[in-house]
Amino acid sequence: MAMGVGPRRGHGGRRTPMAEINVTPLVDVMLVLLIIFMITAPLLMTGVPINLPDSRAKALEQPKKPTQISIDQTGQVYVDDDLVSDAELPQRLDTIAAKSAGAPEPQQVFLRADKALQFEKVMQVMGELNRAGLDRISIVSTAQGERE
Repeated sequence: MAMGVGPRRGHGGRRTPMAEINVTPLVDVMLVLLIIFMITAPLLMTGVPINLPDSRAKALEQPKKPTQISIDQTGQVYVDDDLVSDAELPQRLDTIAAKSAGAPEPQQVFLRADKALQFEKVMQVMGELNRAGLDRISIVSTAQGERE
């Protein structure tokens, strides 16, 4: 530590440059960033927990945000993270279809259904989507080897 503090003999009284780097602020900033990422990462997940089936299909690229309809293991239907009863579902789908009626492309709908769910419930929801005129439906699955 005393290196570079006083004049050195034989160099005419010049000081040598200090070659120490203080890494404490760098470590502090990195720890704060780590904490921020640890807190925000779980918030980026989808709101309705569903155990999706596996598929070998590639992910689709979307120009605008699609409507997500999720059916959990108990058969409850969610439209964009909002719980919707079976009686309210047709009206909610009609509202979505009316909003996209003037758009150049029809509204894309992502249907997420738990793999333990009976297929009858999925077909009921798909029938309501068809009745409302929402016929661009993509069934969401997880890619093989990828798990949430």
